[in-house]
This record gives sequence, C-alpha cells and structure tokens, in this order.
Amino acid sequence: MGWQGSAFCRSPPQAVQAPEPAPGVLYLVGTPIGNLADLSPRARQVLAGVQRIACEDTRRSGLLLHQLGLRHKEQGPRLVSFHAHNQTARIPELLAALAAGEALAVISDAGLPGISDPGEVLVAAARTAGHNVICIPGPSAVTTALVSSGLPCGRFCFEGFLPPKTNQRRQRLQELQTEQRTMVLFEAPHRLLDLLDDLLAVLGDRPLRVARELTKKHEEQVGPSVSAAIEHFRRTPPQGECTLVLAGALPPEPLAWDSAALSAELQELQRAGHSSNAAAKLLAERTGHSKRELYALLHQES
Repeated sequence: MGWQGSAFCRSPPQAVQAPEPAPGVLYLVGTPIGNLADLSPRARQVLAGVQRIACEDTRRSGLLLHQLGLRHKEQGPRLVSFHAHNQTARIPELLAALAAGEALAVISDAGLPGISDPGEVLVAAARTAGHNVICIPGPSAVTTALVSSGLPCGRFCFEGFLPPKTNQRRQRLQELQTEQRTMVLFEAPHRLLDLLDDLLAVLGDRPLRVARELTKKHEEQVGPSVSAAIEHFRRTPPQGECTLVLAGALPPEPLAWDSAALSAELQELQRAGHSSNAAAKLLAERTGHSKRELYALLHQES
C-alpha cells in the first residue's frame, strides 16, 4: 500500500464540494493514454463544462471528445490549438479569457498535460497573472510504465525526449552515467533503435523495459535488458511512441578505508570552510564510506 492509503494521509478522499468548472480557473485535465475508460468522471464533467479547451491538435482532440460523447459536430467547448510553435502568441489570448471569467481546460494528445508539452509554460504564466490553476489527475505514461516495469520506483527521474542528434544524445547520456535513480525516457518509434544502441554503448547493458500501447489491448513491455530490447525491435520494428524505464547506475564500491588519508581529506574540507557535518557528508558521497564513521573519525582526531 502506498503512503496515500496509510496513516500518513491527513484526510480520506471525498467528492468535490464546489461546482466545477469554476469561472476564471485554468484546469489541467488528464486524458486517456490509450483506454477511453480511463477518463475520470470529474475530468468528463470539467471538459463538458469549460468554455474552451486548449489542445495540441484540434482534430485529434476533437475526435477524442467526440468518442467520449462530449462534442457533437460544432457543439461543445471551443477547441483552440496550443503547441510549441504558437504558444508565445496564444498565451496572452488564453490569459485574457481567464481574466474575462472563462473556465479553461488544457489537455495534451494523451496523458497529463504539462509534462513534455507547452502546458507547463501556460501554468507558469497563469500563476504569475494571479489565476487559479487546478489539476484534474489522470493517466500518465510516465508513472504507468514505471510502476509496471519491475524496476525500483522509490526514487526516479524523468528525462523525457533526449536530443535527436547522436552526438548530443550521447553527451546527455554521459551526463547521466552516475545517476542512481531509475530513469524514465520518451522516444519516437523511428529513433528508438538509435537510442537503444546509444544506451548500450554509453551506459552498458542495464535492466530496461520499453513500454508501448500502454492501457490498450495489445500493451507491450519489452525487456528485461537493453540488449534484449535491441534484439526484439530489430526483429519487430516499433510502432507508436515508447516509454523507456531504465535502471540507474549501481552505487560505487567504497574505497579502501585509510584512516590517515581520510582524516587528511576531512581536515582539508574543514579548512575550505565546511562544517564537520558537511565535510563528512561530502566525503561520504565521494568515497562511499559511511557518513557516521567519517564524522566519528574526524572527532577522534580532534
């Protein structure tokens, strides 16, 4: 059971009391990443009631709303395109609509808006302008792929789409070589094998799951390693955007314990202005030794 269902939860979930959507509020609404049944009743209510919906692709979102029974021909909320190429011009228009009292929803092509899409910029602008922003939680490829991967979920980082060019992508992977948290990446199908080859070359044959068609009938999670995924996708070309869950780097092996050398390094850190506690922490991170033991060593020498 996660902490949300334990004693750490301050209050139990309850139905929303205030009517939604409320005027002048920006709603971030999570939409299905594959299975239409994943749209929540609250999300349906908000999407049906707002005056306009900002979306990446009006045709695709129009089809989604039609499939959900929320838009019939030209009836229903007004759809406005909002993507990376028009966000600078569109944001003032959307802020003006909020200021005029409109309820506004933002959706992505699939999943929770604001992650690897322009929703993030609009939220910042709305907050700066003093507007209320409410997230209607919903499906997310990031967490769906992560928790079903079998890899550690307690600590993870999201890296999104890496640079499309090989040199830049490998440089970014080199920066991630020592990252010990589980990593979640996005990739387009036509670049997936290139990314997998770079993962193998730069980070080695780590545990990996490549998830595609999440929540759909033919959901697929390919692994359990980088090399196994390469072999699979060379036989079966990937289709659809993929979410990769990659194991983090193993913790470094502790260096041999050398009291004299470690004590000298601790004293050097103190001379540089670090407190005893900070010096022990920095050296623990550098050597892999216990911070408590290093702190005790420092005071033994005092």
